[in-house]
Amino acid sequence: MTETRTNGAPPAGPADRGRGAGPGGCASLPSGTDDLGFREYVTKRRPSLLRTAYLLTGNRADAEDLVQAALAKTYLAWDRIEDRRALDGYVRRAMVNTHISWWRRRRLDEYPTDEIPDRAVADHAGDSDLQDRLRRAVNRLPQRMRAAVVLRYYEDMTEAEVADALGVSLGTVKSTVSRAVAKLRIDAELAE
Repeated sequence: MTETRTNGAPPAGPADRGRGAGPGGCASLPSGTDDLGFREYVTKRRPSLLRTAYLLTGNRADAEDLVQAALAKTYLAWDRIEDRRALDGYVRRAMVNTHISWWRRRRLDEYPTDEIPDRAVADHAGDSDLQDRLRRAVNRLPQRMRAAVVLRYYEDMTEAEVADALGVSLGTVKSTVSRAVAKLRIDAELAE
């Protein structure tokens, strides 16, 4: 029987755990790599990237996996990224693509069972009631709508930037966000 993470990513094997690893468990880069620059970027932007990933995945463990996977891809491409101002867009795009890939893979790898596995309960003691209700409402949106809303309103990207990040047309972003906001407006839990 093959183990599968909740995000659909394959389980970490012995080869994935530290052998020749750089920051974040990535493979080592050739000499001359701006390792310090990458570490500074991760230190500065990780909280924001984790928030975005959490909003995409709906759970902290999957969000941490998603950020790590996106940062691993970024680390491997670090020397090829010439415009350092475009790093956030590159990493967000990697997160969205990876999340979609995991989501598609999960649909094929998970099957219904008669036994429900035990799940750890996240501690939401610090969250306000409104934030919690809003998070649940956003999580109930379909995948594409959730991604568009997260990028547009939580990451404060323009519609054109969202279209570029998702690889869709500007009109698709506008209609998707409009439908998502309309769904949120009539959400019974948010109306309370």
